[in-house]
Amino acid sequence: MSERSSEFWRWREYRHTQPNMDWNQAKIVTAGIDIGSVGSKAAIILDGQLYAYSVMRTGGVSEETAFKVMNWALEGTGLKTENLHQVVGTGYGRVNIPFANKTITEIACHARGAHYIYGPSVRTVLDIGGQDCKAIRCDNKGKVMSFLMNDKCAAGTGRGLEVFSDLIRIPIEEVGKVSLNVTEEPPPVSNTCVIFAKAESVALLRQGWPKEKVAAAYHLAMVDRIIDLLTKVGIEKDFVITGGVAKNIGIATRLETNLGIKPLEPELDPILAGAIGAALFANALYEKQLGLR
Repeated sequence: MSERSSEFWRWREYRHTQPNMDWNQAKIVTAGIDIGSVGSKAAIILDGQLYAYSVMRTGGVSEETAFKVMNWALEGTGLKTENLHQVVGTGYGRVNIPFANKTITEIACHARGAHYIYGPSVRTVLDIGGQDCKAIRCDNKGKVMSFLMNDKCAAGTGRGLEVFSDLIRIPIEEVGKVSLNVTEEPPPVSNTCVIFAKAESVALLRQGWPKEKVAAAYHLAMVDRIIDLLTKVGIEKDFVITGGVAKNIGIATRLETNLGIKPLEPELDPILAGAIGAALFANALYEKQLGLR
């Protein structure tokens, strides 16, 4: 594909099944579906342990995306939707998942999923979604104690990074690393509006700024916005990041520098936090039905 026709914003879609697990041996099989504004995720757990998952772009119709992401997670396992004991939906499009038994907010699911991914020491969760950013305080069981959310603009979100990635023609998986290739941090661009940030970035490029410096300015603007949110909710160790932007080293490194707190390293893909949390809630709900809780 030529550079002119490349879609630099397009991130990789993928799925995985744990090869050493057999759903036929599980007592409880549940699933969580996280239909986000930009990305959708499905997670299947066996007796509380992650078995399979899928991650794909959210389509124009949430119901269709829900079926696609679920079927992809099930692919090759021999499992069918009717084999699932309970399904919980979460995320932006959670009310549009036809086969979900229950819906739970993404705030609760991300806290629960972060607890599973990072461990019980987690107290502050930063979820950078496609079109919003959430700062969540939780206890040692992954229960939400307080939270704040900013969803007024795509600035400081995954969608904002997609717009910027296309602008400077660097693949979104690499833009964070590129932003660190500067000898000195430049002043940030606007952090109040993604349109203003884009306009300022275009102006800087026309002034002759290299892409690395403009990328640094854009990432700094995102970090400023995120830190403002975290400061308001209160940051307590241990601190973690969930969502696709958690894998952006330009954001994670600058947050560590500015906060003086190093985010924990995930053992599982942090983009799955919402779906895993939903699947764990589904497991708990089914246990309650069986009288096990």
